[in-house]
Amino acid sequence: MNNSLLQKGMEWIYTNFKKNTAKMLIWTGVAGWGLSSLAQIVAIMINPKISKEQKSFLVPQEFLDAVVNVGSFFLVTQATKKMISKMASTGKVTPMRVRQYLNKHKDLYGDKVGKLDFDLDEVLKQKADFPKDSYYTYKNFITTVGTVGASVLSSNIITPVIRNYTASDVQKNILKKQSTPTNNSGGMKI
Repeated sequence: MNNSLLQKGMEWIYTNFKKNTAKMLIWTGVAGWGLSSLAQIVAIMINPKISKEQKSFLVPQEFLDAVVNVGSFFLVTQATKKMISKMASTGKVTPMRVRQYLNKHKDLYGDKVGKLDFDLDEVLKQKADFPKDSYYTYKNFITTVGTVGASVLSSNIITPVIRNYTASDVQKNILKKQSTPTNNSGGMKI
């Protein structure tokens, strides 16, 4: 790999994710789930020891697993990130310096803090003395911690439950189709 290409890639990652580590975790998680699922499907397809009949069952099963894995991971982590980010933006959860600033300016913000239409990002654009660094550092930290927690919950609890339920449902349908006898003369089910 070209060193300048690697350098450009690292600079792109830094530029796009330096203020939002949680966003990077979500997208690298989605990429990881997607690539591992793709590798699993390719491994099944090229394995000469697996029969065509088994492949015709395993490939769609792995694809469905991939959809469940990626979808569950993305939805749970993204929703958690947005919820925690919104709580920080409304002032519902804030670091001490931001809380002190809001208390000092209670006449401006007192009844707005914690309400969905209040946005600290707008306040910091208008007020030069707002503790911007403290706010962004805290917001990035809590959204990252929340996203890590959501990814663990999604990957280890939610995804396996959904995957097992889906696989069980598919397996029941396949067994039902296999156990239904047919009349060879007319092709109708008995």
